[in-house]
Formats: sequence, C-alpha cells, structure tokens
Amino acid sequence: MRVVMFGYQTWGHRTLKALLDSDHEVVTVVTHHPGGGVYERVWSDSVADLAAAHDVPVLLRDRPDDDELYEALRALEPDVFVANNWRTWIPPRIFELPRLGTLNIHDALLPAYAGFSPLIWALINGEPEVGVTAHLMDATLDAGPIVAQRAIGVGPKDTATDLFHATLELIEPILLDALAELASGRTDFPLQDRSKASFFHKRSEVDIRIDWTWSAEELERLVRAQSAPYPAAFCYHGTERLEILAADVSEAVYGGTPGRIFYREGDGVAIVAGADARRGRNRALLVRTVRTAEGKELSAPEYFTRMGGYLS
Repeated sequence: MRVVMFGYQTWGHRTLKALLDSDHEVVTVVTHHPGGGVYERVWSDSVADLAAAHDVPVLLRDRPDDDELYEALRALEPDVFVANNWRTWIPPRIFELPRLGTLNIHDALLPAYAGFSPLIWALINGEPEVGVTAHLMDATLDAGPIVAQRAIGVGPKDTATDLFHATLELIEPILLDALAELASGRTDFPLQDRSKASFFHKRSEVDIRIDWTWSAEELERLVRAQSAPYPAAFCYHGTERLEILAADVSEAVYGGTPGRIFYREGDGVAIVAGADARRGRNRALLVRTVRTAEGKELSAPEYFTRMGGYLS
C-alpha cells in the first residue's frame, strides 16, 4: 500500500522504520520541527533524518491544517496514513484523504489514557497493564475504532523507562497486523467504549513536584514514573530543590505531618506521607537516593545527616 506517515520522536522513528522494512511504500513523511521542551528532548530519534536516509520526501509542519499540505497529500493518492506521536490535532479533511483512512498508533490501552504521556500516568495510577493500540482516526482525539491492541503487565519495580522500551517493541507487530486488516477490506472494527475513556494532558514541572499528602504507595510510583531520562520527581528541603531518584514504601507505619523527615529505616530515610498521616496508620516514603541542586547524587542517609525538619 501507498503510505504517508505522520510522526515524531522515537515513537515515530520506530513506526517509520517498521514501514520501511515492510512491503508497503512510504511515499512521504510529515513530521514536526525539532522542539525544545524537556519531554521533546527525551526519546528524540529523528523521523526526518531516517526518512532522508531512505530518500523519502519530508514535509515539516507544526500543525497539518494548511491548503498547501492538503493539496500535496491529495496528489500522492495514498491508500492510508499512519500516525504515531503526532503532537497536534489532524483535521478531518486531512485524515479522511486516504481511501482506507488514517491509522493512529497510541501507547495506551484505549479508551483509557488517551492524550499525552500515557505510560507515566498509568504507572502513577497503579495500572496492572499498559500497551499499544492501533485505531482509525476520527474527529475525537484517540477515540476511533480499534483495529489492533496488545497489552503487557506492569511489574512491581518497573519504571516508565522499562515500560517505554517494552511498548516500543509492540509498535511493529501491531502496525503490520493493523495494516493487513485494513488491506483485507475489513471495516467492522469495534468502537471504543466511551464510558471507559480518559484523557490526559501534557506533563510539566508542576506534575513532577512531590505532594507529600499523596500516599507513600502513590509517591513511590511517581518516583518510578519519573525515571531517567525523564526529569526526576522533586521536592524542596528548605530552599534547596531536591530530586528523589529511588524510593520504596516503608515497612513500618509512621504518623505525623506529611513531609516530615522522620526516621532511618534500613538504608533509607522515612518521610511521612499521606493526607491523613496524623492518624498514624500510613506507610512512609522510604527515600533511598537523592540528587542535590548541584547535581550530586547521594544515598538518603548521606544526605539526611540528622532527622527532623520537613520536605515541602
């Protein structure tokens, strides 16, 4: 089939590679200009460079809504568009151009976790599974009929980085399976159950700042979700920004005020957590490794040389 691909960063790069290695013909690639945001610098393999290396024409757009792009794509007479990690809305006159429609690849088990950073949000929320979905694009973001979907389990110590690499391996088989379904002439793909849908915004620095009223279990998952190369979860010790690089949930129960630097437990330091910590029924976040504002990584006992005081 004649394919136009819309994509960006490593997700788009892996999708384009799968297309180039297949029997399908990639006639053009549409990608974004390089971005300067922190999450755009993570997993930043260039779609444009890969396309150029295979002599595939590249069109750069931040938004795919101009007449020039529409006419260029229409002239290609594509069978299907494939999108992965396209960061802005694609209007109907574009995604309806191909005779088979537009196939979007999304790294979540839709209808849940539509939108942005689904792996991070899912890990924070303690989901038992994550995965990848290929669906036909319609006027609502990440909401079209599901063509193919695969799930993987989330382990008790998995980080967002682990889940990224695991789901990345699902892109090629799901993409090729979905294209085969479309090529077969099938059209009766199941609709998404909108009662189970959720939609998440882009993450920013506000989203990685530790809120000590969260439970220790939630905070431990936040630390794993913000694993390198993502920006680390952080708090403040006095006026100093302090990143939490590794943590667990304490074995003992600790009571008091959220954020209190309380007690050495094993090779970690217990920080009181939970909105109802005053009742004395909560586990603490057992901080194991921190990074200072100067970039120095220390074990928690090395950094917290005495107990007392608060993290905010």
